[in-house]
Amino acid sequence: MRLPEGNPMTKTLALTLIFEVVVFVLAVPGMIQVNDVPPGLAFGAGGAAALLAGVAGGLIGRRPVGWPLAWLAQLAGIALGFLTPWMWAVGGGFAALFAVEFFLGRKITEQH
Repeated sequence: MRLPEGNPMTKTLALTLIFEVVVFVLAVPGMIQVNDVPPGLAFGAGGAAALLAGVAGGLIGRRPVGWPLAWLAQLAGIALGFLTPWMWAVGGGFAALFAVEFFLGRKITEQH
């Protein structure tokens, strides 16, 4: 699932992914301090999710691979909930926001 080239929502989706990078990185200390996740696991999972979101944010709308990476980043954000429960809500919130923005972009495309 992707938006056509030139859709104005693509930039909004890319910005959402960049915000996710910040949140995923900030989730690492929370995993370690609040939930006693081993530092290696916390840095690995949080870093991988942040890297995925960052790469997707840079590629979305520019390369076809950006779209599947962006959707995978949403799943990665939710999956961080396995390590710290509050990421179920935060990752789910970002995924919901991403989906709403995506479907608004599709609606814009249909109207033009």
